[in-house]
Amino acid sequence: MNISVVIPLLNEQESLKELYDWIAKVMQSNHFSYEVIFIDDGSTDNSWETIEQLSAKSKHVKGIKFLKNFGKSQALHAGFEKAQGDVVITMDADLQDNPDEIPELYNMVINQGYDLVSGWKKKRYDSILSKNLPSKLFNWAARKTSGVKLHDFNCGLKAYKLEVVKNIDVNGEMHRYIPVLSKNAGFAKISEKVVLHQARKYGETKFGMDRFINGFLDLITIWFLSRFGKRPMHLFGSLGVIMFIIGFGFALYLGIDKLFLNTSGRLITERPQFFIALSTMIIGTQFFVAGFLGEIILRSKPERKRYSIKEELNF
Repeated sequence: MNISVVIPLLNEQESLKELYDWIAKVMQSNHFSYEVIFIDDGSTDNSWETIEQLSAKSKHVKGIKFLKNFGKSQALHAGFEKAQGDVVITMDADLQDNPDEIPELYNMVINQGYDLVSGWKKKRYDSILSKNLPSKLFNWAARKTSGVKLHDFNCGLKAYKLEVVKNIDVNGEMHRYIPVLSKNAGFAKISEKVVLHQARKYGETKFGMDRFINGFLDLITIWFLSRFGKRPMHLFGSLGVIMFIIGFGFALYLGIDKLFLNTSGRLITERPQFFIALSTMIIGTQFFVAGFLGEIILRSKPERKRYSIKEELNF
């Protein structure tokens, strides 16, 4: 199979048939063998009924229905597990991503050898204050922190080699950082393509300003996990050593000063340096304990299921 199109969605019933017809037209005109996997992330409208109707008419349509809303990352993870195409394309279900971009994305992965190609919505039809400016700041911070040189990390339109999606773990809210997860997994040949962005045709956006706050917090998380996720003691132990050196330095200074330099001066416990020494050594001990606990948790944590599937179609 040439292409798997993975589409997570939440309450997008108006756009699903139009989106699938558009995808099918592109696939047929380019003679691709394909599947379209819709993941219903707990919709409360008739999205699932629409997917059932589409799957009844076409063997290319496959569906996964979650018991409730588990989030876009979990939906992508479920779709990636089922995908079989040589190239996996992800896109949003709101018709803002253009299926006409699929052939060129496929070509960049298959013929140019990229592991991942991310869409770049260079010209956007979103609110400047609520989306465009925060998005630019977010993407700048992501580039600086991760070292992945992309202009638009959060674009839903991306293309992957099949082996990439089978070797990354998308969880929490980490769908924004799939390029970073791919790089950390060893897939470093990452590029981007300017893609057409279209104004939303139906409904309203499911994301508010809080996604940018969460995005920056996730950025800190992924920075930590990429560097210390497998060795937490390296970070916490280093911080503990620094705090101990500071505390020991103050304690040594106080001892020498009291014993040899100023024997008749104030009591050690009346001097601020004493409390600095005491506090930093206690904090250093806490950092060491945090490092040990992190190592223990890392080696003993069980694998847990992050979402529950209610129904599947055509698999």
